[in-house]
Amino acid sequence: MVNFSILSIIPTILLSYLFGCQDLQPASSKSNAVTTGAERLNEYLPGLKGKTVGLLGNQTSVVGKDHLVDVLIENGIDVKFAFAPEHGFRGKIERGEKVSHDIDEKSGIELHSLYGKNAKADSIVASVDVMIYDLQDVGARFYTYITSLHRLMQLCADADKKLLILDRPNPNGDQVNGPVRKSDKFKSGVSYHKIAMVHGLTVGELAKMINGEKWLDNGVQCDIKVIKVENYTHSTLYEPPVIPSPSLPNYLSIRLYPSLCLFEGTDVSIGRGTDFPFQVIGYSDPRFGNFTFTPGNREGMSAHVEQQGELCYGVDLREIDPRQVKFTMKYFIDFYNRSDFKKEFITRPDFFNKLAGNSDLQEKIESGWSAEEIEKSWESDLVAYKKMRKKYLLYEDFE
Repeated sequence: MVNFSILSIIPTILLSYLFGCQDLQPASSKSNAVTTGAERLNEYLPGLKGKTVGLLGNQTSVVGKDHLVDVLIENGIDVKFAFAPEHGFRGKIERGEKVSHDIDEKSGIELHSLYGKNAKADSIVASVDVMIYDLQDVGARFYTYITSLHRLMQLCADADKKLLILDRPNPNGDQVNGPVRKSDKFKSGVSYHKIAMVHGLTVGELAKMINGEKWLDNGVQCDIKVIKVENYTHSTLYEPPVIPSPSLPNYLSIRLYPSLCLFEGTDVSIGRGTDFPFQVIGYSDPRFGNFTFTPGNREGMSAHVEQQGELCYGVDLREIDPRQVKFTMKYFIDFYNRSDFKKEFITRPDFFNKLAGNSDLQEKIESGWSAEEIEKSWESDLVAYKKMRKKYLLYEDFE
């Protein structure tokens, strides 16, 4: 959001395009291993020949061990530029910091920001024939890569350009949970869509939903083509081969992220500025637990570090099996109940409500509702959301 223990999960070897082109797909696609959309080269490279191309990608945009932009250029695709989302094209930008106009050192292509406002984005998209989206999402509504997807769809629709979406598995795609975002009052970069907090969609499925529900301005439609993932269902527990951002350094942090992100509306630390972000919870008061840690400075996590330099007391979640992790309010409610400053616990209420997608959650917490009562309160909204979601699924569901 740091080394992944699962970097070798999808070993792939690109067959050279120069040797006959009979099979452009990585070796992994010939087994029962999950094969991402980006790895299914046969499905999209031929359609890009002779066209000018723009890319929205970052360090997760890989084909085996190679970056997608390098694979495209090596195969003769005319890549004109790339948009970078939050955290930048190589994933080294601080959370919420400005992504500047730059040049990718390896490929030499121009980089432009799609994080925040970019007045030039319309003309940039209009200058190419096809746009490509390839980012590893983590399945939570407040993860900004899906906001970038929406913005790119709008730009493509306005410019009458095709958008090629190279789909990737959702590492939290085995669940749908949390409150569904309410009115546009709570719409923001961290809560852009009226979907569940843990939405249970791949980006390809979400793109279909954005079109189908007419969420683009004036109900316009984006011309999308989704390159599906092979050997994936929503029951698949998928460990991404590349970390999606500096603060999500492993599979456990990705699985805990939906449950812990609400703490970012408080001054409680969830491990930013340590070697184990989104795997611990702590505050500078012994009442919060026996485990101690001190947030400091880490690459990609030196800005916006809660409790930086303070000895924090809390809980260590690193021994949990990530495969058993599901979204829960219990961590937040437990820390809230341990505090003696309940009226000041949520220190950034506006941001908290944007993360939650409503103001009801804060009211329930401050009224003393239990985690179980809170989770039960959004069941009817989830039933309606799941019914809508089912229309756009590309893969077998977990239910």
